[in-house]
Amino acid sequence: MTSSSDIPVLEIQDLNISYYTRAGEIPAVIDFSLTVNKGETVGLVGESGCGKSTVAWAVMQYMGHNGRIKSGTINFKGRNLNELSGENLRRIRGSEISMIYQEPFAALNPSLTVASQLMEVPITHERSSEKEAWERSLQILSDVRLPDPERIMRAYPHQLSGGQQQRVVIAMALLSKPSLLLLDEPTTALDVTVEAGIVKLIADISRKFGTSQIYISHNLGLILEICDRVFVMYSGEVVEEGSIHSIFTWPKHPYTHGLFGCIALPTADKNAAPLKPIRGQLPLPHERPRGCNFGPRCDYFQAGTCDVEAIMMEPVIGSQATDHGVRCVRWNQIEFGTEVAHGDAKPPIEIGERVLEVERMQKYYEVHDRSIAALISGRRIKLVKANEALDFDARRGETVAIVGESGCGKSTFAKVLMGLECSTGGVLRYEGREIGNLPVQKRSPRQLGSLQMIFQNPSDTLNPSHTVGGQIGRVIKKFGVESDKVKIRERVLKLLDLVKLPQDFYLRRPRQLSGGQKQRVGIARAFAGNPSMVIADEPVSALDVSVAAAVTELLTDIQREHKTTLLFISHDLSVVRYLADRIVVMYLGQIMERGTTAQIFAPPYHPYTEALLSAVPIADPEVSKREIVLQGNLPSVLNPPKGCPFVTRCPRKLGEICERERPPMQMAAEGHAIACHIPLDELRKVEPVISVPEEAERIHARQEVGAGED
Repeated sequence: MTSSSDIPVLEIQDLNISYYTRAGEIPAVIDFSLTVNKGETVGLVGESGCGKSTVAWAVMQYMGHNGRIKSGTINFKGRNLNELSGENLRRIRGSEISMIYQEPFAALNPSLTVASQLMEVPITHERSSEKEAWERSLQILSDVRLPDPERIMRAYPHQLSGGQQQRVVIAMALLSKPSLLLLDEPTTALDVTVEAGIVKLIADISRKFGTSQIYISHNLGLILEICDRVFVMYSGEVVEEGSIHSIFTWPKHPYTHGLFGCIALPTADKNAAPLKPIRGQLPLPHERPRGCNFGPRCDYFQAGTCDVEAIMMEPVIGSQATDHGVRCVRWNQIEFGTEVAHGDAKPPIEIGERVLEVERMQKYYEVHDRSIAALISGRRIKLVKANEALDFDARRGETVAIVGESGCGKSTFAKVLMGLECSTGGVLRYEGREIGNLPVQKRSPRQLGSLQMIFQNPSDTLNPSHTVGGQIGRVIKKFGVESDKVKIRERVLKLLDLVKLPQDFYLRRPRQLSGGQKQRVGIARAFAGNPSMVIADEPVSALDVSVAAAVTELLTDIQREHKTTLLFISHDLSVVRYLADRIVVMYLGQIMERGTTAQIFAPPYHPYTEALLSAVPIADPEVSKREIVLQGNLPSVLNPPKGCPFVTRCPRKLGEICERERPPMQMAAEGHAIACHIPLDELRKVEPVISVPEEAERIHARQEVGAGED
């Protein structure tokens, strides 16, 4: 007789899900099977549109009016969820099965306090009294390490930061101590430091309550850190599954191997070992090819073998992981080698003369304080120091990255550079001319065209009613590059070729494009005015790894051809390490550290840089990393610390000197500056955060694994 403890928490068998539209049936998930045991964390990875979230919605039985489970079973603790009544499902949802969504603000009711929304869970599912519900809600907010839980309870969602909102959503999901927790990209929109804290928090609380998890993400580094097993999905079906060690050490499916080639691992180099994007695009559900769905994009496709019949999942014979399976008929014939595949080597970009000089630049905002205390003291106006004494430069053909958490002043500097804001003080000189006090309205067409920007979300910056050709052509005409209609069209078509888009996209509108295609249009538009500098504000953070790799390589190719200076704004140090020549680390409007990429990624570090490096997930099990999780949130910009801006969160704080005095800028090497009170000799003794084994050791380790599978 099977005991209840032996029954899996979730068991999905041969699940097929379709959506029904006017165009007919759209098969979203095909032949999906998965088992989650008690306390286990299973990852679902793959590109957008592969069916990951559809599986989660099916578990929650939230398929929408046009979604339907055609066949298969979803058993939760031995009960088939497909057969339960609406009333029984309501008892389980939010109680035994909870879900954490990607957008916390969309998951919270803006018109209700946090207390109302948290207390609803125990009151509805457990018939708790209001007093008990209040106490439990207060306790769970403490468990998710939110400061001043009573203030949070009385607050509305809009009064909290993004990280605080996400912690509230996590608290709500964990309040009923669920047996199963579904997490759908819960940290995508968060800073890496906040992400690291939240991931550790979920893991700690899940261990405390014995919660099982299904973690949906396209971030393979994150999956490596938190999951026990992983399922790789492509076009509605699982193409590879197995333990974390087996999948990450020796992937067998060409698609899984291709995903690793798209990630900026420490071994990648934009010149010597560039990323290798997966060619082509995910097929639409009604356009799937015969045989292997990945066939049209696969470098190992063999006609007459891969396109004959449906490909079944089969076990990887001889694998050290007994549950390693792959959906590929040629997996045991393909020699992937001992390393992740990279693209062909490219010549380095030649660095030219200095084009941007920033000296002690400041940008302050005035905020009117209408509180009674301000009225009594007479101090009605406060200054928000968004940028304080910034010092750095950039050269032609160089990529300079500005990194830091949200609110550190990265985007404010970009606005001043673009002329959308004017500086308060200091020098901002571009191509020999001061532009800090020159608003965009007073800049010449040439100045406007020479400084262009690529935005994080192309959907918000492209006009939905205008064609792609019209939007790019408008830039060419506006900046005086061309005035003749025929020549404008010719130049637009050349730009579409440059960003590797078909020329028939000229007449398409944004709604007809994918996210990666829209971003390519944004890049084409940015380069339409012949810019000498492009500011890229998180241009790949919202994209799948395969699309992000393609966009990243596109940027470097265009930069190599046109000798463009690239100012790259990001909080993702993996991409920054790959792309940047030099890095500027900002915190609360000030520069904490600046130097070459090699200098920033090796000791001595500023303690904040050290924490940023530790927070970046790395999708390589052979790379070791020290764990440093920052506590607390960024201080208020209205009331920043008097001394070092990082003092309230610094794990290496010396004492009162850090609280009283602004840290000096110490030169660790030529061009490498660190703003810290800790002596350089002490900082040099710090162990590296990221340790990459020697090449020989890496090859030997992989050969041992390969020998075990023969």
